[in-house]
Amino acid sequence: MAAAARSFGPEREAEPAKEARVVGSELVDTYTVYIIQVTDGSHEWTVKHRYSDFHDLHEKLIAERKIDKNLLPPKKIIGKNSRSLVEKREKDLEVYLQTLLAAFSGVAPRVLAHFLHFHFYEINGITAALAEELFEKGEQLLGAGEVFAIGPLQLYAVTEQLLQGKPTCTSGDAKTDLGHILDFTCRLKYLKVSGTEGPFGTSNIQEQFLPFDLSIFKSLHQVEISHCDAKHIRGLVTSKPTLATMSIRFSATSMKEVLVPEALEFDEWEPEGTALEGPVTAVIPTWQALTTLDLSHNSISEIDESVKLIPKIEFLDLSHNGLLVVDNLQHLYNLVHLDLSYNKLSSLEGVHTKLGNIKTLNLAGNLLESLSGLHKLYSLVNLDLCNNRIEQMEEVRSIGSLPCLEHVALLNNPLSIIPDYRTKVLAQFGDRASEVCLDDTVTTEKELDTVEVLKAIQKAKEVKSKLSNPEKKVGEDSRLSAAACVRPGSSPPTVAPTSASLPQPILSNQGTLGDE
Repeated sequence: MAAAARSFGPEREAEPAKEARVVGSELVDTYTVYIIQVTDGSHEWTVKHRYSDFHDLHEKLIAERKIDKNLLPPKKIIGKNSRSLVEKREKDLEVYLQTLLAAFSGVAPRVLAHFLHFHFYEINGITAALAEELFEKGEQLLGAGEVFAIGPLQLYAVTEQLLQGKPTCTSGDAKTDLGHILDFTCRLKYLKVSGTEGPFGTSNIQEQFLPFDLSIFKSLHQVEISHCDAKHIRGLVTSKPTLATMSIRFSATSMKEVLVPEALEFDEWEPEGTALEGPVTAVIPTWQALTTLDLSHNSISEIDESVKLIPKIEFLDLSHNGLLVVDNLQHLYNLVHLDLSYNKLSSLEGVHTKLGNIKTLNLAGNLLESLSGLHKLYSLVNLDLCNNRIEQMEEVRSIGSLPCLEHVALLNNPLSIIPDYRTKVLAQFGDRASEVCLDDTVTTEKELDTVEVLKAIQKAKEVKSKLSNPEKKVGEDSRLSAAACVRPGSSPPTVAPTSASLPQPILSNQGTLGDE
């Protein structure tokens, strides 16, 4: 990382001295712009100003802080853009800025801080700007109940400010008191934290790798985090009692990083409320209010046992990861909507034992050739299988008997280019063909008529097959002989009643009891 972040811990390094160097200049239209490189510890950024901006800064500092009037090099009207003058002015302006930073080594005056973009890149400047914003708009934002967006660099600055143990207002301006931030964050319900890919602004700061602490948020109902390293996020567990919706994208390499962030060092742990077997290093409280979890677009390769910590989850998005198998989801008894699209799944064997009550299942963009593992998902209503490797129409029979299935998507599979693809797929659903919407297109009457013809042809083929198969005829004769041996007056065999509460498997009509 170009800029190493100062880590969490009780021992704080002394705050480094800030520097400002004029590293060059460029001609813009009829005036010269001076390029300033500001250094704050390992963080660096650039600011561009013309001489008139320096002059305005100087005038304000003279009025507010009584600095020496002769500190700034004088104006030049003739030859102001000549190379020799520009080079000399670069050196003089650098001395001017360094003198100001030395004079105000504690907290820079507001006008100087803004001139050097401290409110974008420097800890004190960032927190002061955020505090003033929340002083003016905080109550309005809370009252509107809107999502509050903040950057990782801002959270890092607040975290660092709190760890420094300084007074909450060092500038003397009550509007910049850190207390305005803390009052706002402890009441906020909807938070969004979005990092940037690559350096932030004109700096070398890789803000997606900056550590920050979210324990200042006490009442979150919803949090959305993207482009932040999950290993460097602390304090999110503070919101466990209230957090209902969580989205963490482009940030994690495992589910454990998100769900057990404070206990990554534990090799053995159990969720709170479970029966403990053997020595356990830690008991981790569950996310008792969490019902929606979006972990899409990460680098997660497995569904690990940390899912035990989200027992009330209903909506789970694990799309665009690197999952190879479906595992451990049997612990999620309330799960009804699952997105596993665009992973690396190649088999669904036994998946019904993991997804008993699922209603919506997205498996698009995987490596599936067979659908045999879906035949017992009796609650399934919506199924997306687009962009897989399904070739054989027989595979559709695995889902053709599902009693609640209403929406099926199979586009961009090899079988979708078969002639009469739609009617052949719909025919696999038998009498329910009219209830199925295939590829977001409602089934037409013409298609249903064709389905009936296909069903009639199939039935004729089955009858012909029986008549032309001697073994089947022998089996049929044996069955008739056995029936003739039943004594008159004897009762027929008793058939066990079926339960009306559970969906019953549809028996194949390709054979009879004597076909064994």
